[in-house]
Amino acid sequence: MRTYTGAIGAMALLLVAAWSHPDLAAAHGAVSGEDDPCLRRVGEKVVHFNAYQPQHQLREQYCTDIPQAGDTFLVVDLVDPTWRNEPVGMQIVKGSSGTDGEIVAEIRPSPHPDGVLRGEVRLEEGVYTVTIATENQNLMKRPQYRLRVHMTDYQKLVQTVVVPLLGLLLAAWLMYKLLRSTWLRNWWAVLRS
Repeated sequence: MRTYTGAIGAMALLLVAAWSHPDLAAAHGAVSGEDDPCLRRVGEKVVHFNAYQPQHQLREQYCTDIPQAGDTFLVVDLVDPTWRNEPVGMQIVKGSSGTDGEIVAEIRPSPHPDGVLRGEVRLEEGVYTVTIATENQNLMKRPQYRLRVHMTDYQKLVQTVVVPLLGLLLAAWLMYKLLRSTWLRNWWAVLRS
């Protein structure tokens, strides 16, 4: 009986751990290809965006949620080789709309033969829009990234706190129902006799 209950308890703990830390349960931690939120496709052309804050985390890279305010290195990989010869620039605007906010930084369009567009900007807490553009590009076809700097992501908070708590409550309720079931009592009586 104790081994059976222990096995159920261990399984419940494993399920709660997998729900609370899905990155540990996954086979591969890094995302690639079409599932990458940092990748933008404009027609046939592709760009990849990353933000770095080495003063806070030396090796971490971000593309939508930046955990701390401060100096931030913005890096755009021009994956498509045709964009390496065209003048490409970047504009960082404070606000959720790329046209209605305060321009924080602007990198004028220029060719980038190495395929990397770089910039450094000081970001305070808030929402920013990063727009990547070429001189001959339609306004509607400009890749944009929404950055949330030093803001609480309530969706992640729910996933890391509420979902595991609900899983634990469900496991406790199932354990209670199992221990109170007549089937288990009859099975235990048969084992003891």
